[in-house]
Amino acid sequence: MTLAYDYPVLGAFWTIMWIFLWVLWIVLLFRIIVDVFRDDTLSGGAKTGWLIFVIVLPFLGVFVYLLARGSGMGGREAQHARAQRQAVDDYIRETAGSAAGPGNEADQLARLSEMRSTGEITDEEFRRGKEKILH
Repeated sequence: MTLAYDYPVLGAFWTIMWIFLWVLWIVLLFRIIVDVFRDDTLSGGAKTGWLIFVIVLPFLGVFVYLLARGSGMGGREAQHARAQRQAVDDYIRETAGSAAGPGNEADQLARLSEMRSTGEITDEEFRRGKEKILH
């Protein structure tokens, strides 16, 4: 019968350490593969070469990639994040602008009513404008 105390604490620590290091290694490997694909300055042949190098000789490939191109990884990541944030901001502005802009029926009706109350348009013009907005 095997009990928990048959597995020493130091052995458990080293097991957890090795699992952590392997997960860290896999994350680093995938970050490098994503960086290779994300980099627009690399040609197709260079991307293929780096991928083959990183996949065939993973330890050496990752270390060489980090030495050769690691300094630009943070800049490329930041540039990608800025582009994504700009796309989201543009989408929000476009969506919010169309909801609150001239396409909003309630705002157009409120403007028409205000123009009628100030005497800028007649009741007949107000009725035609209202029909045009609602249809």
